[in-house]
Amino acid sequence: MRVIPKSIFILLGVFLFCSCASYDHRLNDPSTRYLGLSGALSSEERATFADRISYWDGEAISGAPSITIDLSEQRLYYYKNEKLVAVSAVSTGAEGRETRTGHYKIMNKDLHHVSSECGDYLNRQGQIILKNVVVREVRMPVGAHFAGAPMPYYMMIYPGVGMHTGFLPGVPDSHGCIRLPDRMAKIFFEVTPVGTPVTVKR
Repeated sequence: MRVIPKSIFILLGVFLFCSCASYDHRLNDPSTRYLGLSGALSSEERATFADRISYWDGEAISGAPSITIDLSEQRLYYYKNEKLVAVSAVSTGAEGRETRTGHYKIMNKDLHHVSSECGDYLNRQGQIILKNVVVREVRMPVGAHFAGAPMPYYMMIYPGVGMHTGFLPGVPDSHGCIRLPDRMAKIFFEVTPVGTPVTVKR
C-alpha cells in the first residue's frame, strides 16, 4: 500500500473533512495551495494543475467506451474502442479510505446527486453546527438534522463510491470517491452510458 507522507497533507492544508463534498471551502479559499506542474506548491487559481493535464479528444471517435483509473498516478484514462481519447486528473480515496481496486461498471448516473453519508449537521434554523462530517463517524447533536453534500455529475461504480466534480489537491484526498475537475466531470457524464466498464488499478 502506498503511503503518502503526512508532511504533504500538512503543506497542502488538507484536513479531515468529509472529503467528497463538492462545495469544500478550499475551492474558494485564496490561501489554498495546489501542486504545480513543477511539483512545487502554488497558490494560483484553483485546479491549475488538474486543468492543464486534463483533456477530451473524443468527439470524432466512435466505439464502446471504457475507463481506467490509476490510483498511483491519480489519473483517469478514457477510451473509445480501446483508443485513448481523454485523460483527467483525479483525487481518489485518502489513506484509510482508499478507493477499491477492481473491475466495475457504471451502475447509475445522477446529475444532482446528494450524499447520504457526507455533509453538514444543521440546527433548526438551518445554521451549520458541524461542517463536513461523515454521519457514521460523528454522532448528530440533539435537535440537529443532516444536510448531504452535493456531488454533481455523479456516476456510481460501486455502492457509495462514484466519480463526480470535486476538490483536487494533487494527492488522494477523498472518502473513496473519484473527484474530477468540473469540466471533465460534465463531459464524462454526458458521454458515458450506464454499464460502461471501469477498471481501478494501483
